[in-house]
Amino acid sequence: MADNKRQNVGGKAPIATPNMGSSNMPSLENALAGVIGARIRLQTTLSSQPSIEGTLFTACPLTNLVAIAVPTTLTTPPIHHILPISSIQNFTLVSAPPAPNSFASPPNTTPALTSVPTAALRARADAAVARLKEAVSRKNKAVGKEAQDLFDGLSRTLPTRWDGNNIVVMDSVVVSAPYRGEDCKAGNGVPAHTLNRVRKVVDNERKRFADRERKVVVPAVPAIPAVHTGPRKGG
Repeated sequence: MADNKRQNVGGKAPIATPNMGSSNMPSLENALAGVIGARIRLQTTLSSQPSIEGTLFTACPLTNLVAIAVPTTLTTPPIHHILPISSIQNFTLVSAPPAPNSFASPPNTTPALTSVPTAALRARADAAVARLKEAVSRKNKAVGKEAQDLFDGLSRTLPTRWDGNNIVVMDSVVVSAPYRGEDCKAGNGVPAHTLNRVRKVVDNERKRFADRERKVVVPAVPAIPAVHTGPRKGG
């Protein structure tokens, strides 16, 4: 006891410090992470943006950045501002984030089932088949190219079909091989002007074929220079 008293004589008593334990105050990063999706108002140290209000988009602990979406108008998307967390002095919670189950359910976008117009589809299919058959019937593999070209030329202005190797025009005039104007024959009761019209078209088509052949330029073959075959020296 005496020793203890002598040790405290003239000395200062130690200052007792209370044991505060671990702080219960959350860090700014944790506080921001807990209100993602909420509308907040930030007070910053930035002179360009001392105060900013919007929806907290994210708070990244790795980059120490926050992104806040500031609305502009109802028809344009918001502007996202990215700020360092170190520049935030404090923030005020304006409105809490929506609860996870408070989001509106997406509208039902599944279209209503309707009956398939089978009659219209069948009519379209039949029309396509008819066009294909007509295109096939207009090509005659049993005749030469000139006869087929004549048929194609006649069919551009007159109704034309094949009957074997004969070309039938307007169901009244038959053009047989070798498919010249004089090879056109009209049936009984066919007016003369109808026959003359078909003959004129046939002659014009054949004239066009001849002009086309004359315009084909055949490349000239260069002449082979003569080779001197005189006696060789020393031979």
